[in-house]
Amino acid sequence: MLILITGVSRGLGRALATGFMDRGHTVYGCGRDPAAMATLAAEYPRPHRFDIVDVSRDDQVAAWAQSCLAEGEAPDLLINNAALINRNASLWRIAAADFDAVIDVNVKGVANVIRHFLPAMVARGHGVVVNFSSGWGRETDPEVAPYCASKWAVEGLTKALAQELPRGMAAVPVSPGIIDTDMLRSCFGTQAAAYPDATEWARAAVPWLLGLGRHDNGRSLTVGDLH
Repeated sequence: MLILITGVSRGLGRALATGFMDRGHTVYGCGRDPAAMATLAAEYPRPHRFDIVDVSRDDQVAAWAQSCLAEGEAPDLLINNAALINRNASLWRIAAADFDAVIDVNVKGVANVIRHFLPAMVARGHGVVVNFSSGWGRETDPEVAPYCASKWAVEGLTKALAQELPRGMAAVPVSPGIIDTDMLRSCFGTQAAAYPDATEWARAAVPWLLGLGRHDNGRSLTVGDLH
């Protein structure tokens, strides 16, 4: 399978990329950290590819998609993982630029990737799009309002997309669950260590994600749910 993953520089994205590759799948990934992308490319050479792309930039995503699709077929599984979270603060204390950054990556970035990769998947009539949501895309807590807004948007965007896809394809909003990552530490502090790290999480998440199919189209799922 060809699997495309955004936000593979660290955390969940990197753990997923290595998990899929270790199972024999081909991964195309992107991230914004040049050093991290160079390391992945050195550890996992062709047929895999890792590119520096800011998903909030539609022009960068367009160029990346054109290059990727020119090399082969459309992705079998597209995972929109790239995301930012605001620093804990009441909504009225969050600067406009910080709010914009969360929305630009978490919402517009998802749309940009779909805009440029999905047509090739639709033309083939096969494939699954996974847009990572969050528990905060279905519930809320104080001091993370921009992140909640972005993930609630991902839920709605994905469910609407699911209604637009041809039969045989699927778009699924997936909550990864609670994982000890830099993002969680920014909110939970040292309490984040009580949860599984990304590598441990990926051991269960990779086969679960591979099991998603057309029967899951439009369903709000959490990693580990029964399909």
